[in-house]
Amino acid sequence: MRMFLSAVLYTALAFGANAALAGTVELEALREGSMKKLVFAAEPAPVPDTIFLDEAGTEHRLSDWQGKYLLVNFWATWCAPCRKELPALDALNRDFGGDTFAVLTIATGRNPVPAIRRLFSEVGVQGLPILLDPKQELSRGMGVFGLPVTVVLDRDGREIARLSGDAEWNGESARAIVAALLSGG
Repeated sequence: MRMFLSAVLYTALAFGANAALAGTVELEALREGSMKKLVFAAEPAPVPDTIFLDEAGTEHRLSDWQGKYLLVNFWATWCAPCRKELPALDALNRDFGGDTFAVLTIATGRNPVPAIRRLFSEVGVQGLPILLDPKQELSRGMGVFGLPVTVVLDRDGREIARLSGDAEWNGESARAIVAALLSGG
């Protein structure tokens, strides 16, 4: 299976596969294991540009990251599957984050900053920003009704994929999907 996945990845990279140019067939072929829950949109869809906060209370919007692919993860400190996937999201951001990609983990609902800091320390998260959606305005606006939910946005800030539940975000399949997205844009 590993050889097959590698062959698909390199074929996708060779042809510059991405959702905008080649459709989602190539990306869907990269889904294995928990990444099979990743559902690609038929067409990129706009998302609300609702305000959310960082730990200092500074306002942000998803459009602040326009020009990058975003993996936006909605989570909460009380959510066991959310806690489980945070280190993988951190590793994915460490390895791919930069000028063209970022992982944003947004704690939705009541999540005190000290509790988030403590959790990040406990599970070894070092590179993810602390972002908050305390009134759940962004999460509701994006149709998040359970946790965790991860939404993939294209460089224009449009939703191109969504995954409900936890996933192996640092696994070979997730990494192949992110690499294919980045190679095509």
